[in-house]
Amino acid sequence: MSDEIIVNQDDWSLHRKGYFDQSRHKEKVREAIKQQLGDLIIDESIILSDGKKTTKIPMRSLEEFRFRYDFNKKNHTGQSDKKMSPGDILGREQSKKSGAGKGSGAGEEPGMDIYEAEISYDDLAAILFEELALPNLDDKKRPLIAHDKPEFNDIRKKGLMSNIDKKRTLIESIKRQALKGKTENLRITPDDLRFKTWETHPNFETNAVIFAMMDTSGSMGQFEKYISRTFFFWMVRFLRQKYENVEMRFLAHHTEAKEVSEEEFFTRGESGGTRCSSVYQLALEMIEREYPPEHYNIYPVHFTDGDNIGSDNARALNLMQKLVEVSQVVGYGEILRTHYSSTLMSTLKRITDPKLRLVTIRDRNEVYGALKMVFSEG
Repeated sequence: MSDEIIVNQDDWSLHRKGYFDQSRHKEKVREAIKQQLGDLIIDESIILSDGKKTTKIPMRSLEEFRFRYDFNKKNHTGQSDKKMSPGDILGREQSKKSGAGKGSGAGEEPGMDIYEAEISYDDLAAILFEELALPNLDDKKRPLIAHDKPEFNDIRKKGLMSNIDKKRTLIESIKRQALKGKTENLRITPDDLRFKTWETHPNFETNAVIFAMMDTSGSMGQFEKYISRTFFFWMVRFLRQKYENVEMRFLAHHTEAKEVSEEEFFTRGESGGTRCSSVYQLALEMIEREYPPEHYNIYPVHFTDGDNIGSDNARALNLMQKLVEVSQVVGYGEILRTHYSSTLMSTLKRITDPKLRLVTIRDRNEVYGALKMVFSEG
């Protein structure tokens, strides 16, 4: 009796092997991106490219699963008198000559294949933004009359040709001819035409405003400026990609604060001393004048090096408390290269309201953690 191999022709999984391999590859790329996300989002080539370039990430090459035999041994069978269960390890490959061991010298065995996967700005942003959201977003709505939303709610026999309902028109034609016993040469008559009609309703949307506040005083060096701009770079793109009706106001300050354009916000030089209370006061004035809390979700986010004038801390604490009361969440970030906190950070810690989220960045790859700290539901 000869050995036979029978392949079920109905098993279409054999024809989808390429699809499964492609899906597995994409999942491995996503895993590699997530593991290196903290380093990738601070890559200058991405930030300065305005989203038009790509970057590369190193990752292990993918191989098909297979058995590897040790030909130095005689027993090549897979039999065993032990009871095995799925997931049990049959054995580990030994590599005495690979050079992996400490002090083993030059290796003779081939190493692990590593290649660089190219990813676009959009791919990186999509994975980063999966974990970000505007926290405590309330359903504060008001009618936007300029954006009335049409609602199709009726079908009629007369109307504009631009509003014709093609599906219902065809159904009427088929029904009419079926009643006459005709099944061929489908024709549409004026009696078959059906038109959609609509009513307009005010379009209610959730309103939110973000106050991006950045210290531009003389104490903000190259490292502090780069970290601040990197944080706000991703913040702005996250908000524009995930939320339609979000306003952003850009405030810069030294001893005095003023509103600036987005371009100026990301390119403004540094000068003067630091008085953080000035930007808190400006934000509160704009909220009172333009963004009543009963209609808006308010999110002020401030980044500084914490080098504030000591006599200003008490005033900054008082104004920050007012900001927290009218906001959904307030983010305060300090960029420090020492292990000591500033006096302003110590002062703001007196506010126990969980809506105030304090973060400290001492290293470039901590920007990712700061984004998740400020923009998370928890």
